[in-house]
Amino acid sequence: MNRERRGWLPCLLGGAVFAVCMVGTTLPTPLYGLYQEKFGFSELTVTVVYAVYAFGVIGVLLLAGNASDTVGRRPVLLWGLGCAAASAVAFLCATGLGWLYAGRLLSGLSAGLFTGAATAYVMDLAPSGGASRATFVATAANMGGLGCGPLLAGLLAQYAPWPLYLPFAVHLGLVACSAAVVVWLPETVRDRRPLSAVRPQRPGLPARVRAVFGPAAIASFVGFALFGVFTSVSPAFLAQSLDVDNHAVSGLVVALAFFASTGGQLAVGRVGVGRSLPLGCGALLAGLALLAGALRWDLLPLVVLSALVGGAGQGLTFRGALSAVAAASPADKRAAVISTLFVVAYAGISVPVIGVGVLVGPLGLEGAGLVFIACMAVLVSIAAAYLLRRPVPAST
Repeated sequence: MNRERRGWLPCLLGGAVFAVCMVGTTLPTPLYGLYQEKFGFSELTVTVVYAVYAFGVIGVLLLAGNASDTVGRRPVLLWGLGCAAASAVAFLCATGLGWLYAGRLLSGLSAGLFTGAATAYVMDLAPSGGASRATFVATAANMGGLGCGPLLAGLLAQYAPWPLYLPFAVHLGLVACSAAVVVWLPETVRDRRPLSAVRPQRPGLPARVRAVFGPAAIASFVGFALFGVFTSVSPAFLAQSLDVDNHAVSGLVVALAFFASTGGQLAVGRVGVGRSLPLGCGALLAGLALLAGALRWDLLPLVVLSALVGGAGQGLTFRGALSAVAAASPADKRAAVISTLFVVAYAGISVPVIGVGVLVGPLGLEGAGLVFIACMAVLVSIAAAYLLRRPVPAST
């Protein structure tokens, strides 16, 4: 069966598998309050538990970010699904804080294996001439999966029994179905080599990628940092400052940011890659300003607006960055370059989030959030100024 006859089905199935993996990475988001009650840990510990995931992602991307270029896409995705299943089991067995660290680390390993490999795989599986749409499928699967995680967990925690167990049992079943799909899908790497050929890689870029990588990476860093704060501390802010104790509502607020990101990614096709990056930076600034207002005046509508506007900005910058970087990359280095972009992005999820957790003690949640917003606003302003002076070529 040739690619024309297969059409878009394999590409869409690859995107569905990608989404299932990413669901597991945000599944615990609305449950952190319940874990705090059960195990008695602080807000700083919440941010550290959350950030352990990002360290797992970065570690895999640095050690084996190019693995799928070497051994093939399918083996790497199956390893990633294995880590996702192990993460779900760790949360199902959780009797103390150590299990949460293990579950988040395993979740990070799964995401690290998936980010570069699954993005490249979805693009490989697309019909001829469908690179732009395939990029949207990959990024939408990534962000859509991240959004479905807190929404699914919040609904099950609020309206179903066993709130700390049922979400992970459901995800375990989805992972099993995804493994069957990956086994059915074709391999797209022709010149495969043994696992021993995989070597740890230092972050590095081909010369022709560097011109677009810097501003794209900064914008991705800020967008992911905004999501990191939303997914780690917004449930606590909603509960402590706004008296919102409904887990489904907390999950929905977080999910809205990721769904808005998918909308922003879709808009890239209309506005073009060259304009999407500076426009996305502007939307990120607006989202940060709305979040600052929400923290200052304890207003739920501003929280929702910041999720929508900031999420849309993240989507514009993320897909624009991914499209620009992927288009400038040699075919045999695509997964490795994409993985390097994700290293920067996931650094945004970890370092600033832990910083917020450290500052919560002396400054409180509002003060820590405002310091974070100020720092991120400076970074995204630098990226926007650079992009306005040296825009990404429209043909990229």
